[in-house]
Amino acid sequence: MAKSKFLTDIRQFMRLHGYSIRTENTYIYWIRFYIRFHRLRHPTELGADHVVMFLSYLANKRDVSINTQKVALNSLAFLYNKYLNQPLGDLGFTYATKPQRLPTVISSNDVGKILNCMNPRDRLIFSLLFGSGLRISECMRLRLKDLDFEHGSLSVHDGKGNKDRTTILPVSLKPLCDEFVQSAIAIQQKDNTEGIGPSMPGALGRKYPHAYRKPAWMFLFPSSTICRHPLSGILCRHHLDASVARKALSKAVGSSGIITKRITCHTFRHSFATELLRNGRDIRTVQELLGHSDVATTQIYTHVIGQHFAGTSSPLDQLMYE
Repeated sequence: MAKSKFLTDIRQFMRLHGYSIRTENTYIYWIRFYIRFHRLRHPTELGADHVVMFLSYLANKRDVSINTQKVALNSLAFLYNKYLNQPLGDLGFTYATKPQRLPTVISSNDVGKILNCMNPRDRLIFSLLFGSGLRISECMRLRLKDLDFEHGSLSVHDGKGNKDRTTILPVSLKPLCDEFVQSAIAIQQKDNTEGIGPSMPGALGRKYPHAYRKPAWMFLFPSSTICRHPLSGILCRHHLDASVARKALSKAVGSSGIITKRITCHTFRHSFATELLRNGRDIRTVQELLGHSDVATTQIYTHVIGQHFAGTSSPLDQLMYE
């Protein structure tokens, strides 16, 4: 199935229409899953009822989250509405709901303990997650041009939902960032002598064939190896894989002695938001820095810190201090 002409044609269609590699891989995954679920029947032989059956299976048998259900539906909507030109219409499908879970956050003190157990590169990565509210994928894709210490701002390109945004760049990170900027430029210059450079986004490499020589386009966290670009096949240096950071975090958390919480890369982004709200920042500002489309998504953090209680104290505390 992985090498089927049908899936290959879908990939080519998506690339022709400018879909990102991440979206391409996600849609192909769910389309493949859908076909296998229906015993390898071709999607043209299936329809809306079969899509609902698949989504119901994911919700009721696989117990996937609402967001995962939405991604699967988006993938199949693309398949039928855009690629096969067989509109699904109104499916009448209702997402299976689950109780809302509060995100795990850690204090600035605990963040410091973890950072102290890391080498300089990993410390910079997780300092940016906590200090700028980045997702790990956004951090890995940072290029030198995205850093603006003069204005204390950091540009995030092609974030979740293919959105761009600007967030805070902690000025305290400048000395450490400068070290890695110089290191990245040195790697780029060495690569350039062999006609190699950083992987370029979209069609930009074709439009500006010498852009890979400009330091602005170099990754802040380049991979240690050379690879072939998934679209052009050109030899290039990609950014560091997120799995490297996840392994470093697991090791650092173990060394820090923090054992009461499950800490992931995303925990640092959650903690960024809660710390801003604790310090009196406006929720709309936090929403903008995080890149949330709906402020309701950001409001979950007010529950984490208890702001939704509007300062109400426990009756037990009143008893104890009378």
